Amino acid sequence: MKEIPYKIYLEESELPKQWYNVRADMKNKPAPLLNPATLKPMGFEDLRPVFCDELIKQELDDTTPYFDIPEEILNFYKMYRPAPLVRAYFLEKALDTPAKIYYKFEGNNTSGSHKLNSAIAQAYYAKKQGLKGVTTETGAGQWGTALSMACSYFGLDCEVYMVKVSYEQKPFRREVMKTYGASVTPSPSDKTAVGRKILKEYPGTSGSLGCAISEAVEAATSKEGYRYVLGSVLSQVLLHQTVIGLEAKTALDKYHIKPDIIIGCAGGGSNLGGLISPFVGEKLRGEADYRIIAVEPASCPSLTRGKYVYDFCDTGMVCPLAKMYTLGNGFIPSANHAGGLRYHGMSSILSQLYEDKLIEAVSVEQTQVFDAAVQFARVEGTLPAPESSHAIRIAIDEALRCKETGEEKTIVFGLTGTGYFDMVAYEKYNSGNMSDYIPTDEDLAKGFATIPQL
Repeated sequence: MKEIPYKIYLEESELPKQWYNVRADMKNKPAPLLNPATLKPMGFEDLRPVFCDELIKQELDDTTPYFDIPEEILNFYKMYRPAPLVRAYFLEKALDTPAKIYYKFEGNNTSGSHKLNSAIAQAYYAKKQGLKGVTTETGAGQWGTALSMACSYFGLDCEVYMVKVSYEQKPFRREVMKTYGASVTPSPSDKTAVGRKILKEYPGTSGSLGCAISEAVEAATSKEGYRYVLGSVLSQVLLHQTVIGLEAKTALDKYHIKPDIIIGCAGGGSNLGGLISPFVGEKLRGEADYRIIAVEPASCPSLTRGKYVYDFCDTGMVCPLAKMYTLGNGFIPSANHAGGLRYHGMSSILSQLYEDKLIEAVSVEQTQVFDAAVQFARVEGTLPAPESSHAIRIAIDEALRCKETGEEKTIVFGLTGTGYFDMVAYEKYNSGNMSDYIPTDEDLAKGFATIPQL
């Protein structure tokens, strides 16, 4: 058996040439998006005012297993891919565990996260369609940064609505977006009708991804030559992110490694879906079995405490209805520091997989998340993003459980990005000023009350 190196890199020739569409192997397909006016499934023409044509085709296709990656996107990927699969030898030693721990590191690019995998694809299709620009939302700022880079590469205008709490907590992230030519607006804002409505209903709100989505969609549909793009939740985004899981699986297979547990943080679902799709595909086809864990913040627990129903994807209720695990489109999360996980719902694909018990979910408090982040940083030498640190927390917990039982399990988790723009959060943790917030049943009831009764 080959000796396993600290970092496993693929050769350029081993990079994925296609994206994998896990829906093709799902016996229970994700429910279709519904038109909020007619409550009928949305087709190509219904979605054209909002999304790029090729992306709509990807969104609606739940039977084609593989999509070829265009040459221009493959060439761009080569600037920062393949991303390494790292054996966490130092973390294993620190935990004194018999478990073997690996992490797929997606932070080796200027955007600092996995988001660039889909941003360049969506910008490519917008450019190919002859559009002037795109609008989007961003939570912690990784997606906005990635999209600003992709738009700069293709010469597209980029308008970003950034969740207000993150806009204020992460000034350097927004400056990176501006450096790449994007305009950045804290959301909710008074620039859009829906933003003004939200500010009136929720005065002093710190915002949410649901609010920012509403503003970005309005901005896109009110200007000719623009479309809305997004960094998570929809099936097209999870499709592009499968380069993560495909690379990880190829690297593991190269050294005859079979993971027992696969872990990823879960907000809207892009990184988790991208990491686990090839492995879930094997489960669905009966070729292998894995324990797959989605980790979400206790302050925004859509899978672990949400309802599996049709709900609006945004707070302003201007987007389609999606069947998903949701806390209600009106749920405004607390101003926790895992900004990229502050979404009221979850990808329809992941929601269906969770409903079918193909994956499991846990929620964790942010002080415990940062305990794990600091421990990881000190022994592995990489400062992780708060979002990724949710996965680190559970990876450590599972490794310690192996220490108790003596089991030599193999654990793989997704390290979606770096935390160098998240130092306000680290400062609060280091100074002892970080606290946990877990919504009460009464808090959740307010969000549930905004779910449409179909």
